[in-house]
Amino acid sequence: MSGDNQRVDAPHSPSAVPSVAPVPPEPAPAAAPAPVPVAAPAAAPVPGRSRLRRLARPGLTLAAAGLAFAYVGTVDPNEPGHYPVCPLFRVTGILCPGCGGLRSAHAFAHGDLITALGANALAVAGYFAFAGFMVLWLVRAYRGGPTPRFVLRRPYWWALGTLALVFVVVRNLPFGAALAP
Repeated sequence: MSGDNQRVDAPHSPSAVPSVAPVPPEPAPAAAPAPVPVAAPAAAPVPGRSRLRRLARPGLTLAAAGLAFAYVGTVDPNEPGHYPVCPLFRVTGILCPGCGGLRSAHAFAHGDLITALGANALAVAGYFAFAGFMVLWLVRAYRGGPTPRFVLRRPYWWALGTLALVFVVVRNLPFGAALAP
């Protein structure tokens, strides 16, 4: 043993323990009488959320989106006075990534995909992404799975931001007039 270990282990070594008369063990406390087994009622399964309750959140979200599309489908954004003008476009004349989104939603609600893409292609991509997310959410809720989460790593957020910026720049240039509403 090294010097440090000798000092630490010295009190525990058999030669270092002083001889002391053994102490008799204390008597064990009296044991309580064992309970009489009684037939317990069968354990009820832990109630999970019912299927209807699991489908409520995605169903209400889908209903809200459907109502919004129904409103935009009935109130034409191509007629002036129904919706406010984009503030960025009003002040600077620059089309933002959302400009034409209501016209796109109106055309999409009427089933005119070509017109919807012409009004705002980025919004149409968003509609399809939302639809895919809703299908996934509804299927998972129906099966009792976890709610899907939309989590992207930082490089993907940068890529989406770059895509939106390129979309804005191109739709505001003469050669990108096809992307302008």
